[in-house]
Amino acid sequence: METLIPLLSVQQPMIAEVIVDIAHSDVDKIFDYACGEEIKAGMRVAVPFGRSTTTGFVMRVKEHSDVPAERLKRIYRIEDELPAINEECLSLAEKISARYRCPMALSLRLFLPAELRRGQVGRTFKEFARLSGEPFVPSPRARTQQLLLAYLEEHGETPLSVLRAQFPSAVAPLLKNHAIIVEKRRSLRVPYRSEEGSEERHILTKAQEQAVSAVREGEETVFLIHGVTGSGKTEIYLTLIAEALQKGKTALFLVPEISLTPQMFMKLRGRFGRKVAILHSGLSAGERFDEWERLRLGEARIAVGARSAVFAPIESIGCIVIDEEHDGSYSSESAPRYNTFDIAYLRAKYHRCKLVLGSATPSVETYRRARSGEFGLITLPDRINARPMPKVHIVDMRREVRRGNATPFSSALRDKLRACLDGGNQAILFLNRRGYAQTVMCRDCGNVVKCESCDVPLTYHSDENCLKCHYCGAKYRPLPACPACGGTHIHYMGTGTQRVVGELKKLLPDARILRMDVDTTSGKEGHYKILKQFAEKKADILVGTQMVAKGHDFPSVTLVGILDADMSLHFPDYRSGERTFQLITQVAGRSGRAGAEGEVVLQTYDPENYILRFATEYDYEGFYEHEIAMREAMMYPPFVKVVRVMVTGEDEKETLEALKTVYEKLQKIYAAHEEDFLFFNRMHSPIKRIRDRFRYQVLMRMTESAPLKEIYAAVSEEKYGDVLVYVEENPSNLS
Repeated sequence: METLIPLLSVQQPMIAEVIVDIAHSDVDKIFDYACGEEIKAGMRVAVPFGRSTTTGFVMRVKEHSDVPAERLKRIYRIEDELPAINEECLSLAEKISARYRCPMALSLRLFLPAELRRGQVGRTFKEFARLSGEPFVPSPRARTQQLLLAYLEEHGETPLSVLRAQFPSAVAPLLKNHAIIVEKRRSLRVPYRSEEGSEERHILTKAQEQAVSAVREGEETVFLIHGVTGSGKTEIYLTLIAEALQKGKTALFLVPEISLTPQMFMKLRGRFGRKVAILHSGLSAGERFDEWERLRLGEARIAVGARSAVFAPIESIGCIVIDEEHDGSYSSESAPRYNTFDIAYLRAKYHRCKLVLGSATPSVETYRRARSGEFGLITLPDRINARPMPKVHIVDMRREVRRGNATPFSSALRDKLRACLDGGNQAILFLNRRGYAQTVMCRDCGNVVKCESCDVPLTYHSDENCLKCHYCGAKYRPLPACPACGGTHIHYMGTGTQRVVGELKKLLPDARILRMDVDTTSGKEGHYKILKQFAEKKADILVGTQMVAKGHDFPSVTLVGILDADMSLHFPDYRSGERTFQLITQVAGRSGRAGAEGEVVLQTYDPENYILRFATEYDYEGFYEHEIAMREAMMYPPFVKVVRVMVTGEDEKETLEALKTVYEKLQKIYAAHEEDFLFFNRMHSPIKRIRDRFRYQVLMRMTESAPLKEIYAAVSEEKYGDVLVYVEENPSNLS
């Protein structure tokens, strides 16, 4: 794709404002370079920089520079045939850089496949052969040439590689005698094979029609569709996208996890064919580049993907959808630490299109904005065709333990599993903990075995017979004795998805079981293959973590078992109650979505907890009123902002020195604006060390009028050596 530009022949050079692709504050500024008229804003260019050559992004092209002409260096060449980043995205990159105080190069990288930036990927081409039409009769002895010509006569144009494999000696002489013609054409790497345009369009219900009309005719930019699981939100999204395409516009469809992306991609591809492109980190480098380029060239009009797809290179956007908007994965945990909604909102305002959020369990912050009238609010309280929500049975596991039941399954769940499978139906068992045993402990001294690089307990994985760290991925051999006291009474505590599968096989030896968690879904199609098998009823029970909780529609699932439902209630996070409510409601909604009525067995050691009661009654309004009142009383978001300054480094002494420096700067801001701070303190993080990096933090709760820009400036104005210091706003994970 590289194109050389003879810039030296240009008599009246233009001036390109270039950001070099180096994410460092020392070079985070515009550099002027002389260029020709071929250079356009948004192009990547090779430029001389210092004693080497580097890649840069052209931000603007102008006629004059404040730099004397004799000091201006010239651009060597352009790297793309057309601008890689369009005008809107250049402007958006500047807003991201200013908002999150990160180098412009880091913002601009968000809009490009990483391998394209590094020059590791490009277009692929394939050679095709066809008959030339010129008269040529092979020698009677050239039997292979005759067969090749007959093959092309019957099959038409064929990949040259196929002909070389079947007729190796015939290709060269036929080319020499002009009997066949070979053409080289671009070959696309297709991520998922699916039938195109095969899905039927469903007739909208009255409620769905009203929802579409409300979005179409409403004055608000943002609309929240609050619909129970199975209420038909997806069909509303597809109708809005179809209307955007009819107007010559494009569309952006975001889902929270890679596990949902292939499923939604297939649905969109079934409806809209090759107009759909998929973007997510699970694709190969070549597939990701080809899908990105199809969008950039306008060959595809709909971008579907997880969080990073919000930066898709599409123009004239007519509709943006964020499904399961409440999900924490929409917040980036690496620089720039953006929130997907904020980026989508900026794009919606730029294109004057509608941004549609959807969830059965909206985040408290989003629902408050919708209730206040800032967002349009559309409510779908009923499932399609008035199917009832599944009945939830709460099981007190304390009683099960007292009865001597040491398995992960209550007697009620065991009975209902057998009845479900006997009836020819399917079941989903949800446990948000992978592995076999969560903790390995010495019964002699009480020592809990932890990772050498992270301050977290190791998890035992039975299928690999190893201890594994779920933070850094390190693996250790099972311990014959305690490393602290030498004791041999090693106890494996807690239950993970692997152990659940093992116990299920004992309980139901004839059942076909699939497991879906991080350990079973490696590879591009890991999620899709498991979901496809289950959808085709090649398994009876699907055991999984939160991957099984969202968006999936399996008509034969009539039973959902929720194990350790209160596990996430006691995390040190103000959102723990909200997340528990969301998870339970979402996974319960996988049951009873077709003809048969669904059931849910919810196992808990805290059956009186108000969160579980709201969840089992599908009472979002009751949950919201309770939660918003509690947050207002305790002064948590959305009434204040939680800001965390993280300080991490491999050397603890250096990390503490950096923490001291940062804290002293922030103390000055705190002293000048004390009325805007509800909490201000420094401490080590709940997990003190991850991947051999010590972690300390300054935690603040502040009013909306607090000087957030001053905090960003104070953190970024100094160098901290090998210690990383950064700011997080309302972090999705406080551990």
